[in-house]
Amino acid sequence: MFLRRPRTKEVGTLPQWRLMWRQFRKHRLAMVGAAILIPVYFVAIFAEFFAPMSSSTANTSLTYAPPQALHFSGEHGLHVYGYTTERDPKTYAQTYTEDPATVTEVGLFVHGDEYKLLGLIPSDVHLIGPVTKGRPFFLLGSDQNGRDLLSRLIHGARVSLSIGLVGVAASFLLGMLIGGISGYFGGAVDNVVQRVIEFLMAIPTLPLWMALSATLPTDWGPLTRYFAITVLLSLIGWTGLARDVRGRFLSLREEDFVTAARLDGVGRLSIIFGHMIPSFASHIIASLSLAIPSMILGETSLSFLGLGLQAPAVSWGVLLEGAQNVRVVANAPWLLAPGVAVVIVVVAMNFFGDGLRDAADPYGAASRARRRKPFWRNRGGRP
Repeated sequence: MFLRRPRTKEVGTLPQWRLMWRQFRKHRLAMVGAAILIPVYFVAIFAEFFAPMSSSTANTSLTYAPPQALHFSGEHGLHVYGYTTERDPKTYAQTYTEDPATVTEVGLFVHGDEYKLLGLIPSDVHLIGPVTKGRPFFLLGSDQNGRDLLSRLIHGARVSLSIGLVGVAASFLLGMLIGGISGYFGGAVDNVVQRVIEFLMAIPTLPLWMALSATLPTDWGPLTRYFAITVLLSLIGWTGLARDVRGRFLSLREEDFVTAARLDGVGRLSIIFGHMIPSFASHIIASLSLAIPSMILGETSLSFLGLGLQAPAVSWGVLLEGAQNVRVVANAPWLLAPGVAVVIVVVAMNFFGDGLRDAADPYGAASRARRRKPFWRNRGGRP
């Protein structure tokens, strides 16, 4: 009788992406961030379908209407109640109360405002909305013009989230190219590049954004202004990554594997992109993950101050511009919902980027995990 040899897992047979995914799953906060970001970006891509109505649809008789609660009954199914309005004769302030006698039936995959999905496919189907088109339906309340805040929040997510990705992509190319040239060649080239970077970094970021945004022509359309803001954020945001890449290149260009590649006749571009950059990929991922929230906050700040995107464009910063008045916020606190969305997305991106860094650098992740443990666990027992 022969004894059966126990099965053992083969070591080193998994591809790199499987190893990274295995390490990424161990980071709980990163998984939470991914669980938030993936649905948010999916909704932003198909914003017209998920939004109950168009971002420009307004009901001027229901300005600053409070959020409506969803109800369910056997007679009407899913529904919301309408409003009864009263106006104070002294202050002329309009107050809303729920009117159970007025019922607006709510359905899924209902027909509403027409749109073109992804700018190509004409449709009028919305995931949720009133069964009867035109009836008031404000799950997050309405703004100063009687427009549904939830619909505008979903439409604004596309602009605010995409401007971060596009801006970081441009900043990544500039930072990697200029920082790589500065660190690889050194000497006079390094001195010139570093003086330019130091000059740009010495200028306060927010005033520089404001000055550059103020120079944009006022007659530009929303799409042109969107790309202009993206370019401006990219031209300013590459300096930090360039300094990091330059420092890494200065330390790596004297390493043995770089010298061996140079002696083998490998070209400079192949050494830079094939040997040096992959050796600190985790650091690049961490820098990019932190740059995307900065881009989103930059666009939100400019639009909030009235210097970035402007109506009729819709972004989270444009929506927050309507919440600048303290008196308005006190009477309509739901106007701060875009600010809550910005905070949630930025925190989720930081968690997600932290997990990507640990997945790309498992040895560094292990050392960081040891540093986060209590000191008695690092020594093997409680003192």
